[in-house]
Amino acid sequence: MSSKKSSQSSSDHTSDETVALINSENKMSTKIVPVGSEPSKMVDQDAGQGAGLQRQIGLIGTIAILVGTIIGSGIFASPASVSSQMNSPGGSLVVWAGCGVIAMLAALSWMELGCMFPNKGGGEYAYIYAAFGPLPAFLFAYVNVLVTRPASLTIISLTCGDYLMRAFNVQNHENFQYNKLVAALLLAVILIVNCLSVKWATLMQVFFTAAKMIAIVMLIITGFVRLGQGHDEHFKNAFNGTNTGISDIGYAFYGGLWAYDGWNNLNYVTEELKNPIRDLPLAIMIGIPLVTGCYVMVNVAYLTVMSASQIATEKAVAVTLGYDIYGTMAWVIPLLVACSTFGAANGSAFTSGRLVYVSAREGHMPRLLAMVHKKRHTPLPALIFTCVIAWIMLIPESSNFSTLVNYFNFAAWTFYGATVAALLWLRYKEPDLERPYRVFIGVPILVLLCSVYLVVAPFYDYPLESFYCLLFILLGIPVYFIFVHFKLFPNKVYDGFDAMTDFIERKCNLSMPGVDQKDEVDEIDKQKKEQQLAMQPLKTSTDQI
Repeated sequence: MSSKKSSQSSSDHTSDETVALINSENKMSTKIVPVGSEPSKMVDQDAGQGAGLQRQIGLIGTIAILVGTIIGSGIFASPASVSSQMNSPGGSLVVWAGCGVIAMLAALSWMELGCMFPNKGGGEYAYIYAAFGPLPAFLFAYVNVLVTRPASLTIISLTCGDYLMRAFNVQNHENFQYNKLVAALLLAVILIVNCLSVKWATLMQVFFTAAKMIAIVMLIITGFVRLGQGHDEHFKNAFNGTNTGISDIGYAFYGGLWAYDGWNNLNYVTEELKNPIRDLPLAIMIGIPLVTGCYVMVNVAYLTVMSASQIATEKAVAVTLGYDIYGTMAWVIPLLVACSTFGAANGSAFTSGRLVYVSAREGHMPRLLAMVHKKRHTPLPALIFTCVIAWIMLIPESSNFSTLVNYFNFAAWTFYGATVAALLWLRYKEPDLERPYRVFIGVPILVLLCSVYLVVAPFYDYPLESFYCLLFILLGIPVYFIFVHFKLFPNKVYDGFDAMTDFIERKCNLSMPGVDQKDEVDEIDKQKKEQQLAMQPLKTSTDQI
């Protein structure tokens, strides 16, 4: 955290006016507004073309980020958790389709929020901040920056390493230490590419999204061929033995929704989309139904080879199908799954870095993390911070790590519920704000009810684990008041952090985009006034003629 002196200047800077140069095609005028104000007046980060994040992502890249971050390891591993909870093929397919419906309804709500905040990245953080203020927003950043998003990135990287070693038939692929080493190297590659160029990271995302779609299409074609050959025995009496317990259904949806996780990731990068008002809704309308259809059909393909009980015991369902069907070409499946998970890891790192960057820009994380490389326009410190935490999470044993992730699995839906509540509150509090897209009010209400169910259900069977997670979230309250609000450490501590931050800023060619942006906009205003004064005599003489 910065020093009290620096934090005061940061606070003053937060209250300073910065320019919102809003694109006229979005029907927003150029206004001077405070940072963190209401949605229609959010700062346009494209105003300063010097050191800030740039609008470099088009529609294809937008769809690739959405689809690429959703389709990761979940569809190749989560079928086991869904099948084990539902205990029937019919029940499992209903859960997979239901998860897609929930993801779509939630994404429609996020679409409204994203178009209200087209120039504000950070996803849920920005929306919770706008509706409920800094403390709830800090709690979201505290949990997601330090635990949930790095943990998700680590899981995906470990899965990618496992499938990569399977593809090349590495004999020690089940050795968790080898897996950790490969995962660490993959994270290093992702970090380097994302630090060097937004364009390179986006192109890599497009490439690996194409690779994962090839894997999905292969599995779907396999399913249709086997159905045509009469392998439909697992679909008879499809709902016999279905578990109907509240906790069983809740945990089945947890497993399925893990595979859909990423449906909200576009909202973290809205200030880097070339045309967020157009591309965000298009990507959601195309991407999520596409993913839902693929997921249901892939599960049908699994059921043409294995029963629901067999799927429930398989750790790598897609690989098992590959060995049963493709014979000597079975290595193709784990290779494509590795490509899929690598693309998901790349997208996760890309969006997680933006959350760190935005929360630091608002003063909720160290000032260094809000800086951007002057030439490459990438949030380099935020990306490094995210990957370092992910590397640290590689240290625990697999069992301990999995337990940690399970503890915080319901935290995501806690904040999803808070975000939907923010949408509803803004509808009531600010009814006249410009909303390019306005979702039917029943949609966010239904998503809120689903969120409440997914948060409450784990307390029924796993009260202790859920309590630990809730306790960790609540511990963020004293952290906020100690480190952010009151800044209770001695001034020398903060001065030391400031000196280190300034040194790194100079040596690494970094800058604070907001400061550069304000200076540049002031210069633009000055030039406009000079041009207007220069044109006045010419206009007068022309009128006289």
